[in-house]
Amino acid sequence: MNPRVVAVKPNPDYTLLLTFSNNKRRVFDVKPYLDIGIFRELKDLAQFNSVKPFLGSIQWQGGQDLCPDMLYERSVSAN
Repeated sequence: MNPRVVAVKPNPDYTLLLTFSNNKRRVFDVKPYLDIGIFRELKDLAQFNSVKPFLGSIQWQGGQDLCPDMLYERSVSAN
C-alpha cells in the first residue's frame, strides 16, 4: 500500500503539492482530468482551491476525489 495524503496545497497552474504519510512531498498535475465529467467544475479556480485532505486522499468541495494510490504513483517528486 502506498503512503496516504496528509496535506495538500493547490497551485494556480492546476497542480497539487501533496505531502504524504512518509513525509515525501510530491506534485500531481490535475490538468489532464479537467475535461472529464465532474472534474470540469475544477476549471473554476475557486472550486479547484477548495481541495482538502480527506481519509488519506483528497476531496474538493463538489465531492470530486482521486484515488490515493494514483495520487502517489502519478505524481513527481517536489524539489
